[in-house]
Amino acid sequence: MKKLFLFFYILTSITYLAQDVTNNPFGKGLINVTAKDSSWATKVAFRFQSQYEGNYDFSDSSFSDRAFVRRARIKGSGYAFSPRLKYKFEYDVANGYVLDAVLKWNFSGNWTVWFGQTKLPGNIERVFSSQKLQLVDRSLLNSQFTLDRDAGFQLRHHFKIGNNFIVREKFAVSQGEGLNQLGFSSGNDYTARLELLPFGKFSKKGDYFASDLIREQKPKLMLCMTYDYNKNAVRFRGQKGGQVLYRFIAANDLRNLQSIFADVHFKYKGLSFMGEYVNRITTNGIAVLGAVYDSNEQIIDFDDAYYTGSSINLQMGYLMKNNWEIAGRYTQVTPETITLNNNITQYTLGFSRYVVGHNLKVQGDISLTQEDTKENKLMFRLQTEFNF
Repeated sequence: MKKLFLFFYILTSITYLAQDVTNNPFGKGLINVTAKDSSWATKVAFRFQSQYEGNYDFSDSSFSDRAFVRRARIKGSGYAFSPRLKYKFEYDVANGYVLDAVLKWNFSGNWTVWFGQTKLPGNIERVFSSQKLQLVDRSLLNSQFTLDRDAGFQLRHHFKIGNNFIVREKFAVSQGEGLNQLGFSSGNDYTARLELLPFGKFSKKGDYFASDLIREQKPKLMLCMTYDYNKNAVRFRGQKGGQVLYRFIAANDLRNLQSIFADVHFKYKGLSFMGEYVNRITTNGIAVLGAVYDSNEQIIDFDDAYYTGSSINLQMGYLMKNNWEIAGRYTQVTPETITLNNNITQYTLGFSRYVVGHNLKVQGDISLTQEDTKENKLMFRLQTEFNF
């Protein structure tokens, strides 16, 4: 079925492009159709990232490398009946599964309800599209603590205070198990996010893509807080990680995960800054499972552990007038001591050349990773982004 789907997609795209190539610049979509009476519209796009990665290990002076397709996606969006009922669909071609399948209904004024599978309103770096990152990939904070995608409902609202100050509230009730889960939930996930924009809107939705490609002529700032409560989490990192239930069947072996995020995003005349902080704990027992105690009630062994602790991620970049950008990132991951996971610090320096914004670009970075009990590692990456 996958091969058949891709065959018809490619055939349709080629037929459409053959009619008028000039109407398909980068980022505008391969297919753009609007009904004559404007009762519906659809857009289909395709993007891929090709990446080279090299790793040098100081412990044995070894070097390993690989070249691979980092991402390949088919994306669809549009509306039905009226622009107040929108949809988004995204399919991961490289891995063969659905990422987004969500309806968005603006049912009253500034109120919109979402239903389906999509990203939760979590840390800002995760909500950025992987197409619109400032460095080759997201940080270690995101890989260990992100809420990621989930299926359920979201309610979104915004209002203005005075002439410029914008407040946005986002709420979600979801399964709590992550992508494409078919089983019944052991306990739902609850998310609330507050976004404050004291200087008004960013130009062209610049609050949700990295780098100041617009070169904001006035300072733009977004301050955010997110609270997430995953009841009876069946994965060690909430929506991601291994399945707890494969090892522990009893309901009282599951833990409730509480995550608090704070993030800031700033842009002004080519300068951009993003900062994130997260803290995650278990609220109904210690983070380890199957603990073994000694005579002094000290844990001497355990079967597995939820990934709890805290992390901070700071990132800054400057876009020059020739559309070259240099950026740096500092990430510190501090897992809870009881889990026996190592503290990690990573320093990253990168560059980007934007040919057609985030739709056609070349990026490279080098990272030094320092992990407790291990030797340092260097990672080199080079990536191209191609988005129709």
